[in-house]
Amino acid sequence: MAWIVLIVSGTLEAVWATALGRSEGFSKPLPSIIFVAALAASMGGLAWAMRTLPVGTSYAVWVGIGAALTVAYAMATGTESVSLLKVLLLLGLVCCIVGLKLAH
Repeated sequence: MAWIVLIVSGTLEAVWATALGRSEGFSKPLPSIIFVAALAASMGGLAWAMRTLPVGTSYAVWVGIGAALTVAYAMATGTESVSLLKVLLLLGLVCCIVGLKLAH
């Protein structure tokens, strides 16, 4: 169960990171509210997962999922350029995240 919560929390990290960028310095209310809610849920889930999973592994998986999804979303929406190198690096990151899960 801790792994599922950690994956959801990593996904919420991508939500809050994207919302933070769209809040334009907290000048837009809706993205700012989404940021705060997703941040709280993401951190809460990370803290809960760390009760049973190793801290280093939990944090690395949480950050990796958040970073990969944030970049993938930005590329999918056109706010970040897509290149073969970026896609390969994201796939490498995902493989490393899966590797941490398998090594656990």
